[in-house]
Amino acid sequence: MSARSTLKSAHLHRNTHSRLSVLIVPLTIGVTSSAWAMDPLLTSSAVSPTAAASMLDGSDADICVFTAVSNPLKLQEAVERALCNNPKTREAWASVKVQAAAVGTGRAAFLPTVSGNWQGTRDNVTNNVKGYPQYGSHYQTNLQNASASLTWVLFDFGGRSAALRNANALLAAAQATQRATLETVFAAVAKDYYAAQAAQAAFVAAREVEQTAGDSFHVATARVDKGVAAVSDELQAQTSYAEAVVNRTKAETDWQGALGTLASDMDLRPDVPLTMPAVADGVAPDHEFDSSVAELIEEAQRTHPAVMAAQAQVDAARAKVEQTRAEGLPVLSLVGKYSYNNQPTSLQLGFPVFPANSHEWYLGFQVTIPIFEGFGRMYQVRQAQAQTELQLDTLDEARQQAGLDVWTSYQALQGATKNVTNSETLLDIAQRSYTAAQRRYQVGAGNILELLNAQSSLAGAKRQRIQALTDWRSARLQLAAHLGRLDMRDIKTAPQLSEQP
Repeated sequence: MSARSTLKSAHLHRNTHSRLSVLIVPLTIGVTSSAWAMDPLLTSSAVSPTAAASMLDGSDADICVFTAVSNPLKLQEAVERALCNNPKTREAWASVKVQAAAVGTGRAAFLPTVSGNWQGTRDNVTNNVKGYPQYGSHYQTNLQNASASLTWVLFDFGGRSAALRNANALLAAAQATQRATLETVFAAVAKDYYAAQAAQAAFVAAREVEQTAGDSFHVATARVDKGVAAVSDELQAQTSYAEAVVNRTKAETDWQGALGTLASDMDLRPDVPLTMPAVADGVAPDHEFDSSVAELIEEAQRTHPAVMAAQAQVDAARAKVEQTRAEGLPVLSLVGKYSYNNQPTSLQLGFPVFPANSHEWYLGFQVTIPIFEGFGRMYQVRQAQAQTELQLDTLDEARQQAGLDVWTSYQALQGATKNVTNSETLLDIAQRSYTAAQRRYQVGAGNILELLNAQSSLAGAKRQRIQALTDWRSARLQLAAHLGRLDMRDIKTAPQLSEQP
């Protein structure tokens, strides 16, 4: 199997002194460059150019380059900033790149490995034979030693294939996890955006209620001054006005807190000035979720990114079992080597040293057979099987959670859709009731309690209308997120919001 020939000089070394200057350069074929600058095994196609490119429109390099925050802030911009800048999305993106590189490693196992070695030395050798100076020698020479070797695994009972399936499954899991992370961040920032918008609208409504309460207080004061109303009317109106001031202050505090949360979602400082568009009407039920809740649950349990990630982890665990078993079986490899050196040689002791060359090469097959591993392989297989069971349980949990999330968000959307109409009716009635009560009080036909009750009802109706609009938009996006359907179309096809702050 091997043709080896080596010339060696026979020297009787006594009091030998050598000074060597050695340069060893190992050469190995591989890829060592900046990330994805070279990708001969075509793994970079699994990695999006940016963390958010799979959900945002387009995939150019400038997709996550932003200028100043727009005024007012659009939901689309808030989502884009959050998807690009949120640490969780960047972590998920990095995980995909890690697993894509692991797939490249799995593919590389099917290719041969070639390595080279070169050694250059300055050899200074002196041999002194005591009592026989005629047999002594001294020489200086430059030595070179070069070799190249080849190893190519031809058959390993499916170990490499199982390792590659494991890497592909883990890559699929990382991609699904990235998608789930993007959708989670998408839904979270949309929820916070609507919360900030609602808080701003609540502040505007509280300010209007404060103004209305102030008007009622001035009317009551005027009637008391004219002697047509008791002083108790003025005090009750003043109490209502003071309460409206307190509510307006609290609403302003809640608004600023919601803006800070939204800014943090976009990886901005909480004190960055943000202006939200006003909550506007125009919300109307669509037909996107007309399927029965049972069909939606079944869809989520099949296609939600979290479920798909768990399924991919199961596939990876099963492949790992096969890989672990195969690693304990024989491996057939093609091996080859060629080497060269110019080590000088001598015919015998006392003769001068002559320049010489030595060549060696071999090409053949190598069979590696694991005979005994201390029962370690058996326990490694058991560990891989237990890991598979764990991933199956995780998959069941993911499916169960997906079904529950769809059920709760579907019910929330149904209730929010109904309350869009209910709150509109309530606000219309409360507005007409307050107008009538105000006129009655001004002409002396009504009393202060009637006016203040109508005023309080109107304030509550405004708050409920704002909440109903916000709840519908948020519930719609939350259901889309739990179904794994979120993308930028959910923003672009949503009802347009007023541009007026």
